[in-house]
Amino acid sequence: MTLTEPWNDTRAGGRKRACTQSCEESHCADCKVRTISVCGALEPSEFEELEQLSHPATFAPKAMLFEQGALAGNLFNVTEGVVRLYKSLPDGRRQIVGFALAGDFLGLALMDRYGVTAEAVTQVKACRFTRAAFLTYIDDKAHLLRRLHEFAGHELSLAQDQMLLLGRRSAEEKIAAFLLNLQARYARIGSASVTIPLPMSRQDIADHLGLTIETVSRTLTKLSRDKTILIVPDGVRLLNNERLDQLTAA
Repeated sequence: MTLTEPWNDTRAGGRKRACTQSCEESHCADCKVRTISVCGALEPSEFEELEQLSHPATFAPKAMLFEQGALAGNLFNVTEGVVRLYKSLPDGRRQIVGFALAGDFLGLALMDRYGVTAEAVTQVKACRFTRAAFLTYIDDKAHLLRRLHEFAGHELSLAQDQMLLLGRRSAEEKIAAFLLNLQARYARIGSASVTIPLPMSRQDIADHLGLTIETVSRTLTKLSRDKTILIVPDGVRLLNNERLDQLTAA
């Protein structure tokens, strides 16, 4: 069964996977996130071939793009929405290793199986590529390979930052770093603002930062009481970036 047709499948843990294929044709040259995604390395003359490989798809909230341990058959270039990336632990808990935004490229596993689960937080739109076809496509494109290596290096840097975040920071420092990082990432995709959308749940944030949901809520309330942030519907507004910078640098 492919992702080019609507389908549902109940897997272990009772999660529901669903995908609906977009009826719109892919136009890589007009893509809003092309310049910040891996595709930004391509010349205009190379888009037509890429479009032949691309299959636009839309995922509803809580639908899986792919599941940890499954054969890595597809790659995804996120063009809209937020995706949570997590590893399931043997005792049933999960560790959220990150949140993918528009422009992020997912699924390029070194092994033949996915190392994490990718699940839509909001409605997500993505370009799907079969792994074999995409790898064949990039074989003779050194500029695209360099771009992929840059992305891989950036992901390694983020993983190292995440290790530091989990191991050596207080709850307040973790929340401050998380908010500033999201603000910078939203700015990168053209959504620069002091108001940061938080479509993920408090539990998601807790599972990402190695905290309890009670600690996340209590810390956000404290930062709000100190007038460092203002909690607004579906997000927070940063009122004192200098204070957040101080916490992050601690």
